Amino acid sequence: MCCAASLPLSLKLHYTLDNMQVEKISDTYHHITFADGSEVFLIGTAHVSQHSVEEVAETIDREHPDRICVELDASRLSSKTKKQSWENTDIRKVFKEGKGFLLLANTALASFQKKLGAQTGTAPGEELLGAVKLAEERSIPLSLCDRDIQVTFKRAWAKSTLWNKCKLLATLISAAFSNEEISKEELEELKNQETLEGMLNEVAKELPSIKEVLIDERDIFLATKIYNSPGTKKVAVIGAGHTKGVLSAFSKLESNGDIKSPEELESIPKSKGFGKAAGYIIPLLIVLLLVIGIVMNGWDQGLRTFLYWILVNAGGTLIATAIAAAHPLNILCCAITSPFFALNPVLGVGMLGGILEATFRKPKVKDFESLNDDSMKLSGWYKNRILHCLLVFFLSSVGSMLGTFIAFPILISRI
Repeated sequence: MCCAASLPLSLKLHYTLDNMQVEKISDTYHHITFADGSEVFLIGTAHVSQHSVEEVAETIDREHPDRICVELDASRLSSKTKKQSWENTDIRKVFKEGKGFLLLANTALASFQKKLGAQTGTAPGEELLGAVKLAEERSIPLSLCDRDIQVTFKRAWAKSTLWNKCKLLATLISAAFSNEEISKEELEELKNQETLEGMLNEVAKELPSIKEVLIDERDIFLATKIYNSPGTKKVAVIGAGHTKGVLSAFSKLESNGDIKSPEELESIPKSKGFGKAAGYIIPLLIVLLLVIGIVMNGWDQGLRTFLYWILVNAGGTLIATAIAAAHPLNILCCAITSPFFALNPVLGVGMLGGILEATFRKPKVKDFESLNDDSMKLSGWYKNRILHCLLVFFLSSVGSMLGTFIAFPILISRI
């Protein structure tokens, strides 16, 4: 078995970074010695790579660390190792709390990772779970060093514009449904630092706020948690995409440089004044156009214009919820109420659609148990009642949004 740690000495690179000594064994495998003599063996892995699983186990067995640090948070570890009590989950509460888009993005991302794992024969995060298992078997203290996944998604969502939110969802959903195969060789290539940097630069161009939250902030969070974890000889297992950022953060921590604290990175940003106002702009424009139409053309023409607006908006929602194969009563309710929801900056027809679908077709335990498998194919989003609720939520929101924008030219032309 070929492991990065067993590369010939001539291929290893030693250098000093501020107050710490770094031995670069490969692009994603580093041995760091800090000024106080403590050590970290930093292993960057591909989360669905069998080679990564073997590399982590070999390093722990060889180095005998006094602490193991992993890129996991408590909720993700629990979801991977403990059987969930799905009977107590209320999907309607998710929509009522405004977490529909967060759950949709989370589900699509998990589906994409699971599909990669199915292609390579390695479950997503198996190397992280392997490190956790070895820590338990050898009674080595364990540190969970990643930020809570829900905090990460909430920060990404809060920092994104509406357009970037749509692009993020579109990217995740298209990746989840893609039939493109990836070979083990291509997967290992993703661990290459130059390949990763190129990919992250592309993400930064398209979705800078998403890249900042998903990568840059977590680089700092992971590095700080690993650095401050007790122990003088630690093995840290992280995703390969975080390697460069974690090394940079280590350098700042070692030299007392300016760096955000974990507490700062766990706070959820409040909507700025413009962000709050943006939700009111479209409803106000619609009302303004309707009022102008009544003033300039009289009540009869104004009411006809309002009727056109209702029909176009309701029609877009009706078509979208029909495509989602929502319950017939749900389709009718969403179509009737969507024009009025569109005038309300707080509520959305998607929330109603998701809640009603979960009411008319209540999810069963088997839907939760087969959630990951069903999410990897389009038919599963119609068959699985949880995924179907998310699909109705998403498409009804899109239908109402499209209806609103299509109606604008009609409203303007009738003034």
